[in-house]
Amino acid sequence: MGSSKKITLSSFLPCCFTPKESESKPKPEQKRVVPSSSPQRLSILDLSNPGSELSISDLSSSLIGSNLHVFTLDELRVITNNFSYSGNFIGEGGFGAVYKGFIHHKLRAGLRAQNVAVKVLDLEGSQGHKEWLAEVIFLGQLRHPHLVKLIGYCCEKEQRVLVYEYMARGNLDNQLFRRYSIALPWLKRMKIALGAAKGLSFLHEENKPVIFRDFKAANVLLDSDFKAKLSDFGFARDGPDGDKSHVTTEHILGTKGYVAPEYVMTGHLTTMSDVYSFGVVLLELLTGRRSMDKNRPRREQSLVEWARHLLRNPRKIDLIMDPRLDGEYSGQGVRVAATLAYQCLSHQPKSRPKMSAVVKTLESILEMKDDIPTKFVYVVPKEEHKRDRVNQVKDHKENGNRLRHNALHKRISNGSDSPRYQR
Repeated sequence: MGSSKKITLSSFLPCCFTPKESESKPKPEQKRVVPSSSPQRLSILDLSNPGSELSISDLSSSLIGSNLHVFTLDELRVITNNFSYSGNFIGEGGFGAVYKGFIHHKLRAGLRAQNVAVKVLDLEGSQGHKEWLAEVIFLGQLRHPHLVKLIGYCCEKEQRVLVYEYMARGNLDNQLFRRYSIALPWLKRMKIALGAAKGLSFLHEENKPVIFRDFKAANVLLDSDFKAKLSDFGFARDGPDGDKSHVTTEHILGTKGYVAPEYVMTGHLTTMSDVYSFGVVLLELLTGRRSMDKNRPRREQSLVEWARHLLRNPRKIDLIMDPRLDGEYSGQGVRVAATLAYQCLSHQPKSRPKMSAVVKTLESILEMKDDIPTKFVYVVPKEEHKRDRVNQVKDHKENGNRLRHNALHKRISNGSDSPRYQR
């Protein structure tokens, strides 16, 4: 394999380019990508410029053991029952709509029968090809028990689709904040925090560190056993090279309430930015409150601003704990978790602990059971008007989902020749 032989990005993702560019070449067969093993991981920056060239040796070291499958739109229509809204629609995020699907064992050689989540890029949304490509590059190479598994992707004409393993319990945001549901017990909360921390620690300790950049409760997915896995790598970035202390970004990306203050002020991004975001999620797990809540009094709308100073006072920690826990938690464990959250939320990035240290602390908390009864607590709001308000919000959201879905379904179920992503 000669080092002088060059390939371009179009050779790596051949289905993402227009016929004009590839009409002289035979149409690539739809099959899984099985790259050679190598210790060097390909950076998103290596592929973000379609005109850049990569040597064969560089490419073979890119998607280490990924075995990603390249799906066709026709296959995805079969998997999702033609992107059915009534039967398969799960929800939507910044990237686009998500559908539950099922892969039959006869669909493709090498694919086992399994449930999957199919995420379709919203062409009118805030994210686009760059975020889609980041997902493929990062999750195509990174494998860990606490990172969601990317099974494959689709890139036909303007369409950008990602196919993941299906996570039965959805995301942490829904599990923690959804009304009229069983409250998460203390030990399950700490188990989820530990799993998410292990995922971040893995990313930060890579030979080429990865900064997740958009760590939040909605991006922590849960399987049927409440095992946490990080998802949505569209905003992820490779960490600084060499002696550089940070990565400077042109735009501040992330979710309000979770973003580290120094990143907002300077645009300087480090792994410690993720540690701060983790501290916010840990605080959400302790208090049962969202990071930002406009429905609360002004002084309580920002969770960090309201609770951070209380974390230092052992006598006041119980005052901020989630009332749905009904006091069923380890007193010692809560104090340690509160101290950990306070450290992660430090205004000085260098004072925050590394995620590897966070993992060790959380592992110790799980041993502090203090004879906690393993019972569920079901909480129903007292005021009837709250029930009416929740139903109104739910109806409004479903109507909005339906309108967006109709537009998406018309496009993807029939195909489209929009030139948005032609190169």
